Amino acid sequence: MTDLSFGLDTFGDVPVDDAGRSLTHAAAIRQVVDEAVLADQLGVDVIALGEHHRPEYSISTPETVLAGIAGRTSRIRLASGVTVLSSDDPVRVFQRFATVDALSNGRAEVILGRGSFTESFPLFGYDMADYDVLFEEKLDLFVRLLDEKPVTWSGTTRPALQDADVFPKTESGRLPTWVGVGGSPQSVVRTAKHGLPLMLAIIGGDPARFAPYVDLYRRAADQLGTVAHPVGMHSPGFIADTDEEAREVFYAPYKVMRDRIGALRGWPPLRRAEFEAEAEHGSLYIGSPETVARKIARAVQALGVGRFDLIYSAGAQPASARLRAVELFGAKVIPMVHDILAG
Repeated sequence: MTDLSFGLDTFGDVPVDDAGRSLTHAAAIRQVVDEAVLADQLGVDVIALGEHHRPEYSISTPETVLAGIAGRTSRIRLASGVTVLSSDDPVRVFQRFATVDALSNGRAEVILGRGSFTESFPLFGYDMADYDVLFEEKLDLFVRLLDEKPVTWSGTTRPALQDADVFPKTESGRLPTWVGVGGSPQSVVRTAKHGLPLMLAIIGGDPARFAPYVDLYRRAADQLGTVAHPVGMHSPGFIADTDEEAREVFYAPYKVMRDRIGALRGWPPLRRAEFEAEAEHGSLYIGSPETVARKIARAVQALGVGRFDLIYSAGAQPASARLRAVELFGAKVIPMVHDILAG
């Protein structure tokens, strides 16, 4: 699978320094820029930044940080992961990413999603009761904007448009756009209906259980007469020089983050045995470069995807360890996965 591409995803988790002190949100954002620069130098294909509005995360406007990264990189593609379209305006999202596309000489991508967190809805004055219709209508408008022609549109979630022309235009004439999906068949079919690439968020369990979703996407595209693009997947993980180091550096901060979120969602506290099982058999890609590369290769083969993104920050891991994880992913893991798949 020579056309397989690799990305690194982050929400800008606020890390700690080597003395265990939390960085500021501002320093955490600068840390992400440094990590993206390193990833660019090492040949990683994509950096994807997720939108969040919580204290654990520093990135609320991915496109702003991507614009900063654009000026310090030359080849890496610059994506959101995800942009919460439901609580944003499709016209403004298009304009902001078209601007990043200009600044980066055509390297911008947007991954649209409904969002796995709900803080943005009350923050921007949206009713959670409209959760489904907000995304449905706004995605429909965004897809029309991608043609970069005057748009006439009406719906219930924003003012109507009549022959509205939106600027700036992209030089390529098309902004690469994905839809991030967490496991809803309806979302998979919707993505196929619009002819957009599918990015699967696989954050737990055996990745092979998502094979039916890949098949559904392809069948739906065939039946609807749209294009079935290569599917992407993203999953959390962490890389260090040894398996033991990776798990020890990752676990404690990950448990704090996971338990804090879990308390809001009715999950029991994370147990070490559950973590170890997920690292061994599930969708946590944690360990040495060899361990992580073998696990990625198995997932790619099981699902037949064309892109794998590693969510390389999940909790307050040390900033220095995160930079090392980025270095190992680009310098060792990616070449190893290519070698395994070619063997």
